[in-house]
Amino acid sequence: MTSELSSIIESLIFTAESPLSTDRICELLNEFERDQIKYALVETVAHYQGRGGGFELVEVAGGWQFRTRPAFHSYVTRHIKARTSKLSQSSLETLAIIAYRQPITRAEVEHLRGVDCGGVLKSLLEKRLVRILGKKDIPGRPLIYGTSKEFLEIFGLKDLKSLPTLKEIQALDTVPQYERQEELQLEPEKVIPVESDLLFE
Repeated sequence: MTSELSSIIESLIFTAESPLSTDRICELLNEFERDQIKYALVETVAHYQGRGGGFELVEVAGGWQFRTRPAFHSYVTRHIKARTSKLSQSSLETLAIIAYRQPITRAEVEHLRGVDCGGVLKSLLEKRLVRILGKKDIPGRPLIYGTSKEFLEIFGLKDLKSLPTLKEIQALDTVPQYERQEELQLEPEKVIPVESDLLFE
């Protein structure tokens, strides 16, 4: 990383509380051309990849953010004994439905899951993984739900197009087919006499 602009961008991203979009960086650095900023971002990403250190610059949730390398996750969690709230199976199912079917109403989520989702939706809203997008223009004007920027950030997604496809998900469930090995002989193989070995009277 050689240019001063790359260093400026690095300091902006480092001090930002959430991923900093390219548009926001351009607003903050209006004395530079957009192409210069884009080039400096590419240069900064390459610098951290080439460095091979403990963290990297990645594009996530529509912006740029420094993140620890996934390979070192287990070591980082030893140090950060942060409060981690695990999602229940019902929360994960509901979140997956919203992520893939958004914008979606509570009634539509409940139709797909077959159970009441009021409590689960409230919990996902409190965790800021889901947000209210507005109201559907049908009788009753039900609320419409969608995933939040925090959802993208937590799951390390650049955007919703980065969600795994159905084929990719199914590929995780497939069991590799190994070649069948020959069974080992536990006893010495019995020699079957050939016709020439038989004694005739």
